[in-house]
Amino acid sequence: MAERSVLCWLATADDSGQPNVSPKEVFAVADDEHIVVANIASPGSAKNIHINSKVCLSFIDVFAQKGFKVYGVASDVKQGQTEYFRWVEPLRMMAGDRFPIQSIFVVRGTAVEPIIAPSYRLYPRETTEASQVQAALRTYRVKQEVSNV
Repeated sequence: MAERSVLCWLATADDSGQPNVSPKEVFAVADDEHIVVANIASPGSAKNIHINSKVCLSFIDVFAQKGFKVYGVASDVKQGQTEYFRWVEPLRMMAGDRFPIQSIFVVRGTAVEPIIAPSYRLYPRETTEASQVQAALRTYRVKQEVSNV
């Protein structure tokens, strides 16, 4: 599901516990334990990770209204650190030359929790992914293109 997501949201907290949620466009599942996120323009997230390494990443299919949260511990790996080259390649492939990667947030997942719209629980017999997608398309006035591929 992470690979199908266009965005993910990174939640961090500062030293007073004030939460911050920031959308992230350039990210990749690195291996079974790690998700890497490009720090393109997120000084607040970087500062918070240095203060409190506990984070949460959320991935949601906005049409199916399902997704998951990954709780974890993050580190901020900067250019010039040996570890940087271990993680950067899939992010560079996504970002290209258009977005400079300031550093990499490496999140080691510790727990995963589903995100599911209330309809799935309240009306389980009549709620399907297809019905949720159709409802979202109508609600948001999105026209679904038919591909000939």
